[in-house]
Amino acid sequence: MLQVPVKPAFVDTAVSYEKDATAAVDDIAAQLDSAGACFLLVFVPDGLNLDDLAMALNTQFAGLPMFGCTTAGQITPQGYETEALLVLSFPKAHFRCATHLVTPLKPLSIKQVASDVRKLSAQFQRTAHWSRLALTLSDGLSKQEDMLVAALQSGLEEMPVFGGSAGNGLNFRETSVLHMGQFHSDAALILLLETDLEFAGLGFDHFLPTGEQMVVTEALPEERLALEINGSPAAEEYARLVGVEVDELSPQVFAENPVLVRNHELYHVRAIQGVQDGGALSFLSAIDMGLLLTLGRGQEILRTLNDELDVKSSLGKPPDFILGFDCFLRKLEIDQKDLTGSASEILRGQRVLGFNTYGEQHCGVHVNQTFVGVAFYEPKKRDLH
Repeated sequence: MLQVPVKPAFVDTAVSYEKDATAAVDDIAAQLDSAGACFLLVFVPDGLNLDDLAMALNTQFAGLPMFGCTTAGQITPQGYETEALLVLSFPKAHFRCATHLVTPLKPLSIKQVASDVRKLSAQFQRTAHWSRLALTLSDGLSKQEDMLVAALQSGLEEMPVFGGSAGNGLNFRETSVLHMGQFHSDAALILLLETDLEFAGLGFDHFLPTGEQMVVTEALPEERLALEINGSPAAEEYARLVGVEVDELSPQVFAENPVLVRNHELYHVRAIQGVQDGGALSFLSAIDMGLLLTLGRGQEILRTLNDELDVKSSLGKPPDFILGFDCFLRKLEIDQKDLTGSASEILRGQRVLGFNTYGEQHCGVHVNQTFVGVAFYEPKKRDLH
């Protein structure tokens, strides 16, 4: 029997499984009290008509700022889902926001984006005793997230930035972000949040580096393509290292055998998207000539998930909710190992809400196969004396 999740106090949620976009939004509207909302976050399952969805959202929630993206899965109050329209309503009592849409993403000027978000932040009037963070949702097929996150770090300086790349199921055809009620491809949404809630960032994967290293010896960086690894066709060499034939390479193999890149003392996952004609490997993060890659070895994914989500506030209290950006490859591995029910139980217990991404942004880096999130806690009581 499914446990009944404890509802968060500081965000309202609605979920619909209707296949028709208009019916789905009608269903959401019946569940959601948007009267005191600052904005809505909308996470869209693969298959809903985006034009119809935008029209229905603007009809039902006229005048209310709406942001979000298409996804490779959703994290609802029940855990992992693939066909759920999830809408989160953030109340004015605890949130304020300012937004900027970067479009087109290609070509992206780091200098221009940094300047634009710096200006946005400066013009966003501060509320006494409230704190700030930034969220970013970007086209997951743009191949521009590495540059985008560098631009945001430059422009926003000390402000923490968390985000995810929009998905398209497992299709990799087209992804879109929702900005002010309209869907855009080749675009990224920057959302500055101000809140009186205490919050803390999360970022973790479940891989350890092995002793197996490889060097990218030929690449097309702008296309995130590794043509050769260790002087051999990339797919052929990777398959040899993980012990399978080239024709056995699949999303499941990539999910369980990621390659890692070292950044100071930390290792980040550079996930492989697929095999291209000629034996090249396409990646979901930046790849370049001479890059040293280390084969990763997985730890127990559920134990890591449970341990890393078990976070407490400065007062020792659990989160009211966690906004999560979770790589689709993590969900794929969990599905393949028949662990979805157990993972969903953990997500429900920790009140995680969000979506499965094509990539994650955290601490100024674009990564893969990682859970990135923001844990929101009840506001600290201020001493008024």
